[in-house]
Amino acid sequence: MGRDSKLYIKKYVTFLNLSFIGVACVFFLVYFSASEFLVLTSKYQSGENDCKTLKQLDNYKAKCLYLRANGSCVSQGYIDYLSFFYCNFARFPQLGHCLVFLWLLILFYLLGNTASEYFCSSLESLAKLLQLSPTIAGVTLLSLGNGAPDVFASLVSFMGDGTSDVGINTVLGGASFVTCVVVGIISILLHQKGVKVEKSDFFRDVCFFLLALAYLGAILVHGKINLWGALGFFSLYIAYVIVVYVSHIRGGNGARNDEGGGNSSYGMNDLSVPILDSVNKGALNFIEAGDLENDIEEPNKSCFCLRSSTCCITLLYILELPLYLPRRLTIPVVSEKGWSKPIAIASVTLAPILLALIWRPPQNDSNLSITLVVYGLGLLVGLTFGVFAFVTTEKSNPPTKCLFPWLAGGFLMSVVWSYMTAQELVGLLVSIGHIFGISPSILGLTVLAWGNSLGDLIANSAMALNGGPEGAQVAISACYAGPIFNTLFGLGLSLVGSCWYAYPSSIDILFNSHLLETLGFLVGGLLWPLLILPSRDMRLNGVLGWGLLTLYLVSLSLRLMQTLGSLQFPYT
Repeated sequence: MGRDSKLYIKKYVTFLNLSFIGVACVFFLVYFSASEFLVLTSKYQSGENDCKTLKQLDNYKAKCLYLRANGSCVSQGYIDYLSFFYCNFARFPQLGHCLVFLWLLILFYLLGNTASEYFCSSLESLAKLLQLSPTIAGVTLLSLGNGAPDVFASLVSFMGDGTSDVGINTVLGGASFVTCVVVGIISILLHQKGVKVEKSDFFRDVCFFLLALAYLGAILVHGKINLWGALGFFSLYIAYVIVVYVSHIRGGNGARNDEGGGNSSYGMNDLSVPILDSVNKGALNFIEAGDLENDIEEPNKSCFCLRSSTCCITLLYILELPLYLPRRLTIPVVSEKGWSKPIAIASVTLAPILLALIWRPPQNDSNLSITLVVYGLGLLVGLTFGVFAFVTTEKSNPPTKCLFPWLAGGFLMSVVWSYMTAQELVGLLVSIGHIFGISPSILGLTVLAWGNSLGDLIANSAMALNGGPEGAQVAISACYAGPIFNTLFGLGLSLVGSCWYAYPSSIDILFNSHLLETLGFLVGGLLWPLLILPSRDMRLNGVLGWGLLTLYLVSLSLRLMQTLGSLQFPYT
């Protein structure tokens, strides 16, 4: 990455940090000036209410009074965005809209950057420690790293009341975007080069994806699913991993590519290349937020100080701390590049404390002593880990013995941060849907799906253009293996968790004809290349690309028109 690109990236990172500082300042000003507790949701005391009544109210004051009296109607997140918006920005709605938009960008960035810098790094190190083959690591741990934002968004959606369709729409929307838009653009860009894709691998991935979508369609039509059905859906991914491994062994193509890694380096036969090397998944996927110490070595030319000035470096360092420091101090990192003994000690000390602080007691638990015990336990465990890290680690090098607990801790805390961020992101999107009168499922199908899939577009397109025929093969494989993972693992894990909680009863999947339409267009996006590629000797071409783009635009336009009321169907 060149100097100009790094400076361009640093401007966006600085902008996001400044936005975070601004939003936080407004948040605290509003909170401390408010006469009632309006920010953190009170749903655990009063129970969620139905937002249908909220939509029928005419003005901000009435909606504020309703929310104060009945509690939040959004079940995700730590912040009651609806109360925050309606009770504090009645006179300045434009300011409220700007703050909501900025916070949305920040959450997208946090979700993607956490997955890239911490979650994926832990998975890579675990894959090396467990000595997994590149193929197995690609379709398991590395796919989990690349699909982390989608997986966590899906899990959070199913944890809330009435938002499971957001999770399904997000998964299907992301799959449609990647298999239609990304594959379409790659095909158009490479149509003059006559690049061929591997026929057996392509048919394996597409047919397996069609099988998964058929299973999902049966679930949607049936309208309910029990634990065994959810386990069957989830187990399809295990079957896919086995099939990939067997075909890999029989084909003898171990050094050729890494199946399933959305951002795997072409021609990679080890795990030495960072998974999201230059692209962060999320709304700002084109931002690379690298190690802070390295980022500040090249300050912006436009800084009023001289390039080597200490004040300029210090200023940039301070501006990049708000979004970086909380995660750096609570997620253990043991890589050579990111090793720092003081920070490592702080991270293992503060991580248990953070877990204790975010722990939520049961709704019927009125005994404060249990909460105090949890906080005390978190403090005790944190201090114990900190002393152990101080005694057993060196200042110059990360630990080489007993590495698994460190990696497991980093993995766990990156999961915690990703899950917390996904909670806020889904809660904010649902709230935005109520504020603007837009169906949250549409926001999942578009905004959330696009934000989580933009990295696939940039990385896979670059891989196909710059990696030659082998890079194009890896990019096309990633365009199908990634959505397979997000659908079977992410959505499957969400279904298993929900069914486990409701066992022995089944959970209801509300029938939504729009979901079936989206599913149908996605199937069409898979059948089109099955029809076109064999007739063109498996060469990527413009007919394939423009057909996929047209199919996606038709699907999206139809869904938007239905949402806006331009089309009304008897079954809606």
